[in-house]
Amino acid sequence: MNVLFLCTGNSCRSLMGEAVFNHLAPAGWHAISAGSKPIGRLNSGAVALLQEKGISIEGYYSKSWNDLPTAPDIVISVCGNAANETCPAYLGSVMRSHWGVEDPAHAQGTEAEIKAAFETAYGILRHRIETFLALPLDELKNDPTRLQAELDRIGGLLP
Repeated sequence: MNVLFLCTGNSCRSLMGEAVFNHLAPAGWHAISAGSKPIGRLNSGAVALLQEKGISIEGYYSKSWNDLPTAPDIVISVCGNAANETCPAYLGSVMRSHWGVEDPAHAQGTEAEIKAAFETAYGILRHRIETFLALPLDELKNDPTRLQAELDRIGGLLP
């Protein structure tokens, strides 16, 4: 099963979702990330945090949803609400869920405050991904109604 983490710029939150998911996922599950308007580079704060956590980003890059290497089975949008972001709507016959996370790339303040914003976004995504991966995935693959309900429930969880 392929899970697409989607946002607008594909440099920070969707990258973190992809990297964390692939770091933790069992065989047969794989994440990719993309943006509707990719900025073409990875956010240095996200990259530094993932490296600090021991999560590889080798081969990851900011890409458009028009250039996906494989079709997703599940699309998880990660746009936040505080900045009035317009979350891209993936058009295709796939399961969709929204796991909104505020964008730490727009954090302002001291270096410690900005790092804390990245840690918060990472913590939310990691908690949601761990919760998802703890589900009986083999059962849920064959029960789309239940899988959709679980994805939507997880989208509201905070660590």
